[in-house]
Amino acid sequence: MAKDKKKSANPIIETLSTIAWALGIAIVLRTFLFQPFHIPSGSMLPGLMKGDYIITTKYSLGYGTYAAAPLPFPVKKGRLFERKPDRGDVIVFRPEGDNKNFIKRLVGLPGDQMQVQKGKLFINGKAVSVELIGEQEFVNQYGDNAIAEAWRETFENGNEHIYFDAQTNNPLDNTSVFTVPSGHYFMMGDNRDNSFDSRVPVIKGGAGFIPTENLMGKAEFVLLSVDNDFALFKPWTWANMRGDRFFKGIK
Repeated sequence: MAKDKKKSANPIIETLSTIAWALGIAIVLRTFLFQPFHIPSGSMLPGLMKGDYIITTKYSLGYGTYAAAPLPFPVKKGRLFERKPDRGDVIVFRPEGDNKNFIKRLVGLPGDQMQVQKGKLFINGKAVSVELIGEQEFVNQYGDNAIAEAWRETFENGNEHIYFDAQTNNPLDNTSVFTVPSGHYFMMGDNRDNSFDSRVPVIKGGAGFIPTENLMGKAEFVLLSVDNDFALFKPWTWANMRGDRFFKGIK
């Protein structure tokens, strides 16, 4: 009877192979399907809070320059398998000439004329439909409690959301007319008085017009949310999670 036996695989090689497969699968998922992002500020209040961890879908928009960021993706112009975003979508993107990720709401499409007057948004000379909901308390960018008017804004396609108007006579409340170039989008934060977005040029810390290839993914839901004093490696802070925001859809 033959006694030939298959030699056992080297355990080190097996471990390295498993790690390589795991990394490969993670890279594919992150590049082509989903990517997590952290919300670092309150510019998208009241819908998104500082400390939220969100999940975006790549396939919902197609694949542009930053689909595999920080690795390069072989798309110089436009998007591979492009799907057009809708007005009102919340999108993660990278401003032209900037290396930071932003998250804002898409309000202007290519060719649109955008303007803000007395805090209200106008598209192609027509005011977007709004309804005052009431006042709401929030924590501003300085860590202080503040009061904002909460407004429901509804676009012609039916997409609606709540935005904050927290200040009067804010410079961002009255703008000139912006004409969105072909192949670009106009983004605004929902916390209108505390958002450096397409109303502000990149050179001044804003977003400017966003090329379609710079879109990274559509924000779908909040995976989890933590307070400022949460720390992963400090178990005694783990109770500082906002359990009511877990798996909360984004609209």
